Amino acid sequence: MQVKPEEKFKGKGTRKCRICGASRALIREHGIYICKRCFREVAKDLNFKKYG
Repeated sequence: MQVKPEEKFKGKGTRKCRICGASRALIREHGIYICKRCFREVAKDLNFKKYG
């Protein structure tokens, strides 16, 4: 069975954090692709406000 090239790389493991390279706990909303641990460090620089 031949695998098509576009089907070869799919799933959660293909998306990585832009900062640390982790593939778990990734925030994809708004196209930022940053894991939640890195997001806490850079959220203020991205103009996100903390509520609560």
